[in-house]
Amino acid sequence: MTDFLSELHRRRTFAIVAHPDAGKTTLTEKLLLFGGAIQTAGAVKSNKIKRSTVSDFMEIERQRGISVSTSVMGFEYRNLQINILDTPGHEDFAEDTYRTLTAVDSAIVVVDVANGVEKQTEKLTKVCRMRDTPIIFFVNKMDREGKDAFDLLDEIEQKLSVKVTPLSWPIGMGQRFRGVYNLYEKKLVLFRAHGKQEDEDIIVFEDLSNPELEKHIGETAARELRNEVEVVETVYPAFKAEDYQNGTVCPVFFGSAVNNFGVKEMLDCFVEIAPTPLPRHTEERLVRPEEQKMTGFVFKIFANMDPKHRDRIAFFRICSGKFERNTNYRHIRLGRDVKFPAPTMFMASKKTILEEAYPGDVVGLYDSGNFKIGDTLTEGELLHFRGIPAFSPEQFRYVENADPLKTKQFVKGLEQLMDEGVAQMFTRQSDGRRIVGTVGQLQFEVIQHRLESEYGAKCRYEPVNLHKACWVHATDQKALDEFLDRRKRDIARDNDDNLVFLAETAWILQTVQENFPGIEFRFTSE
Repeated sequence: MTDFLSELHRRRTFAIVAHPDAGKTTLTEKLLLFGGAIQTAGAVKSNKIKRSTVSDFMEIERQRGISVSTSVMGFEYRNLQINILDTPGHEDFAEDTYRTLTAVDSAIVVVDVANGVEKQTEKLTKVCRMRDTPIIFFVNKMDREGKDAFDLLDEIEQKLSVKVTPLSWPIGMGQRFRGVYNLYEKKLVLFRAHGKQEDEDIIVFEDLSNPELEKHIGETAARELRNEVEVVETVYPAFKAEDYQNGTVCPVFFGSAVNNFGVKEMLDCFVEIAPTPLPRHTEERLVRPEEQKMTGFVFKIFANMDPKHRDRIAFFRICSGKFERNTNYRHIRLGRDVKFPAPTMFMASKKTILEEAYPGDVVGLYDSGNFKIGDTLTEGELLHFRGIPAFSPEQFRYVENADPLKTKQFVKGLEQLMDEGVAQMFTRQSDGRRIVGTVGQLQFEVIQHRLESEYGAKCRYEPVNLHKACWVHATDQKALDEFLDRRKRDIARDNDDNLVFLAETAWILQTVQENFPGIEFRFTSE
């Protein structure tokens, strides 16, 4: 039991989220360098990836230089097991990110010093706030010109409705960037643009009034730093770890991920203050991580992680108890027992087989098509984890098989990509035509590309005039039958066979809602 609890308390599982190009993947990589998980950093430059970053492993990601799907990486640091989930920043893949946020205990949000808080940062932070997920902000690219640090903190507070407290403070920026003063550990960290942070660049500096400061950073910078730190200590609340853990205050760090600067300060503070695995809500009850019996849920499915082997992997977050290889667990939706001879731990696309895993860990389970997003595994108890949403899509196309000789591959490929949550498929009841619905334009390209490269199938799209797809529920069967009869041609079924109403315009949707008060129209399905 003590072993189990000590393993549980060693876990820190968090997501890195940001607007595209804020430097999220670069930051992930630098954290992996500190954890000794990788030896060299990949250069992500101008979208031509020379040595692709570790966490972007899909072909299309390498071509475009963006992260399309969440990758999971685990490493040891200061005797802790750190699990990072690197999420796509591009808004077309926001759904993948929303789901990932259900599987973490805290988040690091990367903000670009020049662009400040961007649209995607707002959306994702809102999802974290809904769940009171503890957040740390990392203000990146301090070696470039950008917004004044105080202005940026105001912007974060106002746009994201959070309270912040800086735990490190920048000395200048761009050409004048001299380093950061670590307020949390009272240390001066000097910036050298060589990208290797040497120990001799770190000077313990308990007292900023010490005249030695001028020798290191010059008179002007020393005067500015003293003034600014005084303001910081007056304006912002003194940091308390419990305020951060319950989501009321967000620490802020400054640095430059590409130069590997300011990252270690954040990581060292993070491992001290970040929460260990948190309890999780199910429909039935609250599940606590220290419970003896294993429970967990699937938050992501990835087909063809290795195209040579045609494998599908379900990403499974352990919520309580100890997960063991070759042990029977109850698949709640299917109502039968399953066991896993080769569960894996991830290091981006590298995988190693594991014997056991603990709450907070994300395990890869080989899947021959048994899993859907949101599925629960337990030791027998009937539980359904809450809060893993599918959102109503905003863009629609008919999808047709472009090569009649490859019908089988086309159907299988589409089905598997939909199970992954890349997009949603609706089959119109009146004519059987398939309609793909996505949150963003880019997913259509991803589907086309992956159908061809992974399944050898080709698809073509045709326009379809639709405003919204919403899930339909009714307690009164008679009202439902009448509705289905009168709106026959607008009814479809989703991949899970749920009823969906396809509204051509906002006006039609509103009219139908008024005409059929007994029907509930939902814009997310859980």
